[in-house]
Amino acid sequence: MKHIVFLLFIIIFFTSCKSTSPIVTSKKGEPKEKLSRSEKRKTNQLAEQLIDAAADNLGVKYKYAGTTRAGYDCSGLVYTVFNSENISLPRNSFQQSKIGVVLNPKKDQAQKGDLIFFKTNKNKAINHVGIVIEATDEEIKFIHSSTSKGVIISSTKEPYYQKTFVQINRVL
Repeated sequence: MKHIVFLLFIIIFFTSCKSTSPIVTSKKGEPKEKLSRSEKRKTNQLAEQLIDAAADNLGVKYKYAGTTRAGYDCSGLVYTVFNSENISLPRNSFQQSKIGVVLNPKKDQAQKGDLIFFKTNKNKAINHVGIVIEATDEEIKFIHSSTSKGVIISSTKEPYYQKTFVQINRVL
């Protein structure tokens, strides 16, 4: 009997020592690992291709649930552009905001090809997305589909986007 109790005690001891917290491979706002120069070059080249594909749609009108040159909504533009490079993203902006690494909210880590998200509705859920085309310490320029102007380039310096900016995600 003593042997069984001792054995149970050992089993409980070792199973209770098991770590239950997940392994953290990167901090919030930091890429998971350092990229080599060739990987950075490929990522930058891919970002440029995505931006070019998005820019080819400048002036296309806004269309709710649109994913073609007949009209795009914001997430439809992002979805279609990334899909053109065989990168699968969810269809709506809220779900797109769950993909990739959320970067530092100070905007100082943004790069071309990152996704930028906004809360422009009354219930304060993410409902707007764009693709970063230029990032400096002062502003981020992004391409998106606006309900009033269609596919355009905007800036976080604009008061409306300053007020509604939420996060930036790195998906590349």
